[in-house]
Amino acid sequence: MQGRSISRGVASGDLLVSSEPISFLSGVDPETGTVVECEHPLEGQSIAGRVLAFPYGKGSTVGSYVIYALKQNGCAPAAIINTEAEPIIAVGAIIAGIPMVDRLPPEFSSLAPGIRVTVNGDTGEVSSD
Repeated sequence: MQGRSISRGVASGDLLVSSEPISFLSGVDPETGTVVECEHPLEGQSIAGRVLAFPYGKGSTVGSYVIYALKQNGCAPAAIINTEAEPIIAVGAIIAGIPMVDRLPPEFSSLAPGIRVTVNGDTGEVSSD
């Protein structure tokens, strides 16, 4: 599937999908990669090493630094897919070196969570393995 490249690089992982936006500041523990935001659909799940798909980010611009801290702590997602990228998540992915794409076609929503996908941030492509 062809999308728009946001952050360069190529990575694979199991697909973790949220229908809700994510706040990385106070919503994700930078020491463990666990979603801690109360009542979030992914609460209690780890994003570490997975391809994290969610509509867009929310919250403070410090979220970019939290994404960077996740990478430094070995707890970052392998790649990020957004419906529509916004600056907080895009900057975090870029400074952390996490491949990121957005604007995938509607058929992306038919992929089952948990399948292995590869995100090519150089070309904007996402494929299931």
